[in-house]
Formats: sequence, structure tokens, C-alpha cells
Amino acid sequence: MAVGIDKLSFFSPNQYIDLTELAKRRDTDPNKYLIGIGQSEQAVIPASQDVITMAANAADQLLTEADRSEISMIMFATESGIDNSKSGAVYLQTLLGINRYARTIELKQACYAGTYGLMQARDYVALNPGAKVLVVASDIARYGLATAGEVTQGGGAVAMLVTENPKVMTLERDSQFMSQDLMDFWRPVYATDALVDGHFSQDVYREFFKELWQRYREQTGRTIADFQAFAFHLPYTKQGLKALKDILPEANAEHAEHLLAEFEASRVFNKRIGNLYTGSLYLSLLSLLVNSATLKAGYRIGLFSYGSGAEGEFYSGLVQAEFKKGLINEQVERLLSERRKMTIEQYEKNYGQALNGPLDREIDFKDDPAKFVLAGLVNQQRQYINQQNHGAE
Repeated sequence: MAVGIDKLSFFSPNQYIDLTELAKRRDTDPNKYLIGIGQSEQAVIPASQDVITMAANAADQLLTEADRSEISMIMFATESGIDNSKSGAVYLQTLLGINRYARTIELKQACYAGTYGLMQARDYVALNPGAKVLVVASDIARYGLATAGEVTQGGGAVAMLVTENPKVMTLERDSQFMSQDLMDFWRPVYATDALVDGHFSQDVYREFFKELWQRYREQTGRTIADFQAFAFHLPYTKQGLKALKDILPEANAEHAEHLLAEFEASRVFNKRIGNLYTGSLYLSLLSLLVNSATLKAGYRIGLFSYGSGAEGEFYSGLVQAEFKKGLINEQVERLLSERRKMTIEQYEKNYGQALNGPLDREIDFKDDPAKFVLAGLVNQQRQYINQQNHGAE
């Protein structure tokens, strides 16, 4: 049975900063960000959005009424969770109107959890023909103002509906994965911002990719010639480019040029959104599917997922003939064109506005056009609003 991604959707809030302006504010050469890091813009998350609302806004755009009644499991991947007990997936079940006879699970392993959720969804559908599983990866990347990691912040959510006979991409059973106890990136439960050993983390990422790629070749007998494109977890887009270049000597000149061109297509959106943690790989996949001029049915895409701490996985998927029908037409292009650019002063003020702590609070969401917003905290319970219903009351 062919199982994979039937529909793919994305959401990020309606405001951003220009990284050239951030570089100037930090007294840094803009090319360090634009070329050295490979980022040009960065999504800014308002207080009216969190990982729950972003996930709901992404998933709502792809679900039909039939999907909502037929989904049997929601897998919510995040490292920016709002509760140490209650699953973020159960909030989604309510906000999205998904039937009550669905499992609701939250997953955490740094940036890798979205891939684990996707693999588990694939296996569940394979064992339960006709089943539908919603996998959502939603995160907010935070490192602090004027820190070394500030330029790799961002946020958003990717939603995927996994079914048999998918429209977008089938998921092959060729995964190679590995884990190692490392301290390249971590965030203790008392911290709102991540801690990272940047250079060490970059090195580990590349070493994991090279080892898993070698293991994949040995286990499957495939070579780089069997792949028409690669998509990477992109904490910043230059990182994926470095990893790809590590294996390009295995390709002939023409194929290497092709793979580099496809990589450029795969990072168009990530360059303007920033880091999504669990969703970064799948925004890269979406960017490839939208921006590539050459992808067609049967093309094999290699996907590398990495989560600090550390866990990695490499697997492949096959593009389907109707893959464009599983995407929302011009979704990300519209989102990017309609965003509001913030000044660096506005961004810095916004940074400390996220809902945190136990005190009751109302959040001003009047400037947030998203369907689902966070309205505040009452009795230590987050208040979520569907603005389409709220406006009708």
C-alpha cells in the first residue's frame, strides 16, 4: 500500500523583520546574515499567537469536513509546548472541530519530532487502511535579543494529512536514523530561550548527515544519482547547503548543478521565515514542491531531519503526479506578500510580550488577521478564539 503526505499546509504570523536592518542595529555586516547565514527576513510571533494557534491556522486550511470527521489521530510535534501535562493536540481537536474519537498526542525531541510523527502516521495508516492522520509541527525559535542565535529565530507551523494513495508524496520505508547524547542545544524547563553551542551543533548536524547518508547507501544500494532533489532541516539555510556540498562530489557535474538548483528552490521560503524547529524540514519540502521547475511524478527526494541533543534521520519520498493538488495554491506567496514589516524597535518591544507566568491577562489581538488567536489567560487557562465565530457574536 502506498502511504504518504496527501495534503500539506503552512502558517506563520503576519509580521516580520528585515535582517539587513537587524544587522545594522547590531553593528554587523549585513552579508554575514544574508550570505553567511543565508537568511533575509525573519517571522516575528505576536503575543496573540502561540504554537497552538499557529498549528490550528495551518491545519484548518487543508481540512475538509470529511477529513474532520474521519481523522483518527492527531500528532502534534513541538519543542515550544505550553503545558507539561496536557497535549497540544487536544486543543487542536477542539479548535479544528475534529471528531472526538481521535487520539491526541504531543511529541518532543528538539527539531526531529515532526519526522517521528510523520513516520508513525505512515505506519498507522499502513496497518489501518483508509485511516487519516493529522501531523502538525509548530514551534517558536527563541535565542534572545542581541545573542549569537538571534539571526536564526523565527516561527510557524506545517500541517500534513497522511493517508493511503496520497496526492503529494509517498513515504518510502528506507529510513536510516541514529541518536547520541550530546549537549549542542537545549532548553531547561525554567528557560524561555534556548541555549546552544552553535559551532558544535553545526558540526554535529553535518556529521550526522554524512554518517546516515553513508549508511543509507549501504543499506539500500542507492546512490546520489537516484535522487532528483534533497530537502534539509534548515535552522538557517546555509546549513543545509553545507551538508549538500559534503556529498556533491559523488555526483557528476551536470547532476551536481541540478541538485544545487533544486536546493535553491527548497530554501526560498525558509530564507524569509527563519527557523521553525520541528517544521523547518517540511517548510523546505513545501518550498521545493512550489518553486522547483523540474519536479514530476516518480522523482525521488531525499529528506534529512535533525534534532539537537541529538537525533537524525534520512529517508526518501516519491513525488506523485497530482502533487500540486495537495498544496494550497499560492498560500505561502500570499502570506509573505501580506505581512507587515516591523521596525527593529517594534520587534524588540514585541519580544517580551509573549504570554508567560500564571497571572490572568488579556491580549490585544485586534491587529492579528489570523482565524485562530490567543486572547489571554483566565485562571491559568489559555483562552483561544476563532475570530470568524467571535466576530459573528
